Formats: sequence, C-alpha cells, structure tokens
Amino acid sequence: MKRIMGNYFDLAADVAARQQYPLSYLSDRHGDADEWRKKARAAVKSLLGYEPPETPLDPVLHDSYTKDGLAYSHVSYAQPFGPRTGGILLRPEHADGLLPGVLALHDHGGFKYYGKEKITEPNGHPKIMEDYKAQYYGGRAWAAELARRGYIVFVPDLFLWGSRKMDPDSVPEQYVRGMTSKEKDGVAYIEAYNEFAAAHEDVIAKTLIEAGATWPGLMLSDDMRALDFLLTRPGVDADNIGCGGLSGGGLRTVFLAAMDERVKCSICVGFMSTSAEFALHKVHTHTWMMYLPGLSNYMDFSDLYSLHGRKPTMVMYDEDDELYTPKGQHDADERLRAIYKKMDAPELYEGLFFPGPHKFDAEMQEIAFAFFDKWLK
Repeated sequence: MKRIMGNYFDLAADVAARQQYPLSYLSDRHGDADEWRKKARAAVKSLLGYEPPETPLDPVLHDSYTKDGLAYSHVSYAQPFGPRTGGILLRPEHADGLLPGVLALHDHGGFKYYGKEKITEPNGHPKIMEDYKAQYYGGRAWAAELARRGYIVFVPDLFLWGSRKMDPDSVPEQYVRGMTSKEKDGVAYIEAYNEFAAAHEDVIAKTLIEAGATWPGLMLSDDMRALDFLLTRPGVDADNIGCGGLSGGGLRTVFLAAMDERVKCSICVGFMSTSAEFALHKVHTHTWMMYLPGLSNYMDFSDLYSLHGRKPTMVMYDEDDELYTPKGQHDADERLRAIYKKMDAPELYEGLFFPGPHKFDAEMQEIAFAFFDKWLK
C-alpha cells in the first residue's frame, strides 16, 4: 500500500503509537475535572505561542439595513497587525430584550477570497457563493437562518480570509504570477487568488513557527477578539453565548470552546478525528491552520475539544467525509463520550453521524439550531 510517508510510514506509526496523552482526562492521573482543565489549558496556551499586543477594538459601523426579517450591520474593528476585521452582525428585525449570541464561524474550503459571505446573505451577495452554498450548506446561509430564530449572530472574517486576506501586491512577484493580468474581482481573479492563498500557506506556517508563534494561535486570537466584539453589542445575553461552524469553522469551534470560558455551548461540524488517524492517513487533506506543534505530546486532538468541560458540546460527523477516516471519526466520538462520562456529564455531549460527504446541510442545521435552543434559550 502506498502512503504519504512512503517507506517511512512505520516511523510515523511508531511515534503515534507511543503517545500516552498525559493531559487527556482519560488518563488515570486526573480526577478533579476543574483541576485537569486548568492544567491542560495552561499547556495548550504555552503551545499556541501567540500573545498579541493590547489594541483597542475601535469598532466602526459601515452599513446597516433590513432584509428578509433581519437587521444587518456591516462592521469592522482594529487588529494589532494587518487589515481591520470586517464582520456582519445579524439580529431579528423587531427583537426586544436580551437575546443569546452566537459566533458563526466560516469554513476554510480552499476559498479565502471571501469569508463571512459564505454563511450570510448580505446585500450585494457575490454570485460565486451560490454554488458553494449549494455544495456545503444545502443552499442556505445558516448564520442568517439561525438569527431568524431569535439570536444575535456575528460572522467575522478570519485571519487571511475576506477583509483579512493577504494583499498580493505586498508579496514578491514570483508568488503571484498571473494574477495581475486578470480583472480584479472577476471570477478568474478570485480563482487565481484562492490558488495563490493555498500555495502560500506553507510560507505563512513556516514563518510563524520559526518566529515563535503558531497558526492556531493567531486563529484563536482572531476568534476571541470577535467574541470580544460580540459581547459589546447591545442586546446580547453574555451568559448565553454559543459558537459553531463547518470544517475550518468546526476547527475554530474546537479551539475557541476549549480555550475561552465565555462560550457556553458549541457545535463542531465536519472536523473531528484522532491525532493518529490525522497523522497517518489524512494529514494531506488539511490546512496548516490545524497543526499545533507538540499537542500530541500532551493529548489527542479530540481531547482538545473536551477542554470545553461540563458544557453542552455537539459534534456532527459526515460518514462519507473524505477528509477523515471512518475509524478516526468513530474513535474520536468514543473518546469524547468516555470523557464526558468520566466528568459525570454524559448528557452534555452529543455525537451524531450523518450519511453523505463533507457538508452542513439543512437537516443538520435544523438539529444544530434545536441544540442551541435547548441550551442557550
């Protein structure tokens, strides 16, 4: 059998097999769940390697309007480095009083030209997103659908997506050849940008690691800052905050729920497996933004999500998802069930399997919305 590691597969398999995951809650070393979470979170924080300088949010409202029963606000806020983060805040048009808040996290998808537009339907919504939504979201803008059910939903662009994307004009010409000959904002240019952004991930990841930071560290920092912004919005019930997303959005959910106590309830869609199955069989199907050097010396990837603790936690698995092995998905589900059982909170974890490929379709969305309703309302 041919594998990515070729005739050195056994080397990787040996390293993976010898991992003891000392900071997994399944280890016999841990009893008190709160003490374990404190110790494990500290270890993960040390690995993340990114502590940005304090920077005022300096929020700006760029546009507001109502559409299909929702009030849309296009906003931005400052970041310590790079462009301001653009985001879309959605709430029911005639909402009164406090409403639960949800940070809706867009995916990776190999499509970095747009971010927040993937799961919303703002004025001027790019047509190129329609086929994308049809493939991955059942043709729906799930953040808008959730807002209509009585939530204040915020959808921010992530580091390197949409408003936060890398400016090709700031990069040496050899990395962006061919883009300058295409009409900006045309389909050909967007496709060329996505190709450039995919190829440039190697450079970005190596630069961050060599400098002493990590991509997951920047990703988490961006999402925690988005949560900072959401909690400043009038009408948001700070005691009832959720987050969720598909694929790269599921990855973001894992890190944010694990490391930010303000998240009460979370839903990870289409991003869960074990570290061994990632390493040995599916490392090539995933982005650099998931790899946290040294994590496997402490815990399995599924253990990371369990740092959410005794809080409502859902994972949605697609049975025919080519990004993961079936074994990896089922082993991760079993680990999470065992962890929540050991925490005396088995009712707080739900792992659901759905037929079909990588997606977050209408059926799955309705189940996710009901989960948010149960725990946030």
